[in-house]
Amino acid sequence: MSVTQIYLVRHGEPDYEPVDSRGWPGMAADSAPLTALGMKQAEELADLLGGIRATYLVSSPFTRALHSAAIIGHRLALGVKVDYDLRDWLPDHTGLWRSAADVRAAQAEFEAYDGEWPDGIQRPWEPLSRVRERARGGLARHTAGTDGPVLAITHATVIRALTGERDTPHGGHEYHRFDPEIGA
Repeated sequence: MSVTQIYLVRHGEPDYEPVDSRGWPGMAADSAPLTALGMKQAEELADLLGGIRATYLVSSPFTRALHSAAIIGHRLALGVKVDYDLRDWLPDHTGLWRSAADVRAAQAEFEAYDGEWPDGIQRPWEPLSRVRERARGGLARHTAGTDGPVLAITHATVIRALTGERDTPHGGHEYHRFDPEIGA
C-alpha cells in the first residue's frame, strides 16, 4: 500500500476589489485574482517547496487558487490539473449571497456550530464534514497515479476539514500524508 505525501497549500492573498467595484454578487467573488502580495506569496511558496520534488500539482478551480497554481507550477515546471472538489467552502448552497457581510454572517454561524449543522436542522452553508468528504475524493483521484509528492492548491476551510488546522495563512501550507485506500 502506498501513502502519498501531500502539501496542502492555501492560495495567496486575493484581490476582491475588481469584483466588489462591479457589484458582482455571490459566486462571482470566486473569480478574484491575487493581489501583488498574493503573487509574491505564491512565488515565495514555490521557492520554499522546490526542494520537495513534487511530481504533481492540482488546484481548486477558483481564480485565486488557479492564479497561485499557475505561478507555482511555472516556477517548479509542473502542469496544473484542476479538481472541482478542492473548491472553497460554500457559505450558501444557492450561490445567491450578495455581499462580504453575507459571507461573514454565514461564517459566524458556521463557527458557532463548529462547522456542522445543528442536529436535525439543515443550514444554507456547507458543513465541514461535506467539505472533508469531497476534498478527500478529489485528492484520491489525483494521488492514485503518482509516486511523488503532490501539491494541492486550495483554501483555508478545505485545509481545516482535512487536517484540523484552523489558521493557515494566505500562501501558507500544511504537510499531510494521504492514504488513497482510506482517504486520510
